[in-house]
Amino acid sequence: MGATGHVPLPQEVRRRFWQLIAAGSSTEDASAAVGVTGSTGRRWFVEAGGIPPVQLAEPNGRYLSVSEREEIAPDRAAGLGVREIARRLERSPSTISRELARGCLTRRPAGRYKASVAQARAEARARRPKPAKLTQHPVLRDWVADKLEHLQWSPEQISHRLRLAFPDDESMRISHEAIYQSLYVQGRGALRRELAVCLRTGRALRKPRRRADGRRERIKDKVMISERPAEVADRAVPGHWEGDLMVGKDSGSAVGTLVERTTRFTMLLHLPADHGAEAVAAAITAKITTMPVALRRTLTWDQGIELARHAEITIAADLPVYFCDPHSPWQRGSNENTNGLLRQYLPKGTDLSGHSAADLDAIADKLNGRPRKTLGFHTPAEELARLLSDDQLAGVASTS
Repeated sequence: MGATGHVPLPQEVRRRFWQLIAAGSSTEDASAAVGVTGSTGRRWFVEAGGIPPVQLAEPNGRYLSVSEREEIAPDRAAGLGVREIARRLERSPSTISRELARGCLTRRPAGRYKASVAQARAEARARRPKPAKLTQHPVLRDWVADKLEHLQWSPEQISHRLRLAFPDDESMRISHEAIYQSLYVQGRGALRRELAVCLRTGRALRKPRRRADGRRERIKDKVMISERPAEVADRAVPGHWEGDLMVGKDSGSAVGTLVERTTRFTMLLHLPADHGAEAVAAAITAKITTMPVALRRTLTWDQGIELARHAEITIAADLPVYFCDPHSPWQRGSNENTNGLLRQYLPKGTDLSGHSAADLDAIADKLNGRPRKTLGFHTPAEELARLLSDDQLAGVASTS
């Protein structure tokens, strides 16, 4: 009850009053039906100019209306609590709490709430288009542009890496969607348009990835993925690899890929003149043996004929090889994802033989230096360095 002794009416009373008016009732009949005096009903009608100032439908659960704010003001002045106001308006208490914080004339918790001020502030917040954050924050814009242009990080990687790079600076925050909009949406171009080519796809439109076409040839004595150790599945133990062959134009060139499942660390195989079974087996053996023994536990490949000499790899590198089921690229999910990232540097339909071993190592370094969402936006290189520097590998080796 307020200072005048008036008990504010629930909004449902006025909503029902206007529903009756809309249905053709007179002000007297509508007033009597909702339990108010005829003079009160006439005052509501005159003040509103005959136009309902309240929602005739149920609240939409998202935005407060002008009339709801007009209900909050006298309720607040009458000393009603947040939960009681929320109950009367059929709104969430958190919605009312935020509204009171935004609509008070002062920033004090007990400040007076004024409906007109709250409505003006709400309209200002809702005004579109809003200025792009990157246009107003040059330090943030330059940091984002640098990672796009020089490191080819994705907008999502950039967004999450900002939290690690600037943990105490809340101004250095931006969503990946805001970065995309700054690149592509007219009127939001805080970033140079040509930076779009630094994205992995190089396109403005995001298209679904195509399913890889696997080569299904018969391979002797292959061991299927169903027989692979159970420890591989949860990625808790490092040293389990996934591999594949990326084929260039007209199948005349290829690059091999090896991805470690725990760290997503990537190595590329240089196959300049031949990507047959013998050349692939030699390249895998040469590359994988650069890793410590504890990081050479298994290799999973699809059923491409290029791994027909898998037994030679197992013997030379002490690396058991397992084969995926036909038409099951998800069984090498890390490798499939990595191949997609590599297409930024090794586009489909191009001659891959022009890349030297040094070129491929540089590409792998870039990929291993990118933050990964699945690694908490640390990089594969950082995760591998952590494994090599702590006692984890010693523990893995002792269980081998």
